[in-house]
Amino acid sequence: MKNTIRVMLVDDHDMVRKGLGVFLKAKPDLQLIAEARNGQEAIDQCAIEQPDVILMDLVMPEMDGAAATRIIRQRWPQVQIVALTSFQEKNLVHDVLQAGAIGYLLKNVSIDELATAIRAAHAGQSTLAQEAVQALIQPAAPAAEPPPDYELTAREMEVLSLLVEGLNNPEIAEKLVVSRATVKAHVSHILNKMGVSNRAEAIALALRQEVVE
Repeated sequence: MKNTIRVMLVDDHDMVRKGLGVFLKAKPDLQLIAEARNGQEAIDQCAIEQPDVILMDLVMPEMDGAAATRIIRQRWPQVQIVALTSFQEKNLVHDVLQAGAIGYLLKNVSIDELATAIRAAHAGQSTLAQEAVQALIQPAAPAAEPPPDYELTAREMEVLSLLVEGLNNPEIAEKLVVSRATVKAHVSHILNKMGVSNRAEAIALALRQEVVE
């Protein structure tokens, strides 16, 4: 057929490729011309066949779909790529779209929706699953805040770390080769600076705020 769209399937699961192949044969304007099991095979096949549209899985051994998409789009910019995956994580959506994919669909898509997306990709039009759109518009996670500065001295940080490890004052004194009175003074300073009333609270706060590892 003159207007047949030449399609390549890239997926590391044989059954997925077989099922998609059956679907493509049912659409007279879509022709399956090649298959690949990972990103590297996709690049190799693309060099030979140069399909119109590639249905690209993302999580695969040897080379993932985003990496393969980036290379293929650089070498053969006329080849359109639609990500077809089970995953909808924000970073996967971002990575493959930035790599040059024109569409992002989940594998629960209907046959007619997939056919429409392939035709749209061939025409240079994007198709994004609603889940992918939602992932893209989610606000970025806030950056982790640095642990608060309680202005503990280096020695007080050592004592706090040993408290977190579960050592008592005599054990800390032996470990640091100082008197028990000195350890007691350090602990008192730590509690005052951290604004807590006992060592249990200090340990809990230090762990919660990652003051010590």
